[in-house]
Amino acid sequence: MTRPALLAISHGTSSPAGQAAVASLVDAVAARLPYTLVRLGHVDVQQPDVAASLDAIPQGTPVVIVPLLLSAGYHVRVDLINQSAGRGDVTIAPALGPDDRLVDALIARLTPLAPAPEDALVLAVAGSSDDRANEDCRVTARMLGERLGREVAVGFLAAADPRLDVAVTAGGDRVVVADYLLAPGYFHDLAVTLSGSAPVAPPLLGSDEPPASLVDLVVDRYKGAAGLSD
Repeated sequence: MTRPALLAISHGTSSPAGQAAVASLVDAVAARLPYTLVRLGHVDVQQPDVAASLDAIPQGTPVVIVPLLLSAGYHVRVDLINQSAGRGDVTIAPALGPDDRLVDALIARLTPLAPAPEDALVLAVAGSSDDRANEDCRVTARMLGERLGREVAVGFLAAADPRLDVAVTAGGDRVVVADYLLAPGYFHDLAVTLSGSAPVAPPLLGSDEPPASLVDLVVDRYKGAAGLSD
């Protein structure tokens, strides 16, 4: 039986730093799966898009699409299905979140900011027109709060309320922002702007080595969808 290819699909970004960060994650995944064809494509902004990425994988090779998306919004529920409809041997894995390993990565990014017990914590998320995706992010905020033993508010950057600037203002004079974004780019820059003077943690991926927890998560999403145990 042919081992399925892994097609990692990111949102896409015009930020060179964001592009490099996502590519680094996919390279780390490929290193963990030396006998698997691993490719990177994008649902928006960048090329290759989903259709071109699938066309580049040999016919007859089954494909598992792993969305490099933190919640299951429109891109996962509609775009990926529509854009892969022309090929019958495609399985779409679940979105990355919610998942404890994303909480691990959030905590690792927050730790250098050393939030004090009296600081309010706000989770900055992109936001979606599909409230099921927004609820995924609210679940992640609750998971983060449970791990830290404190309340974590949610601030949206688009499409939902409360907006991040409103959530930061509601937090009072001492606020620290956790950045629930995969990589640098437009939304991270917007998070910094809307947070005002509040410190903002980096996105989950950056110029450093991808967190092992994120690599594990992508690999597990692939194996689960492919029905592989090794």
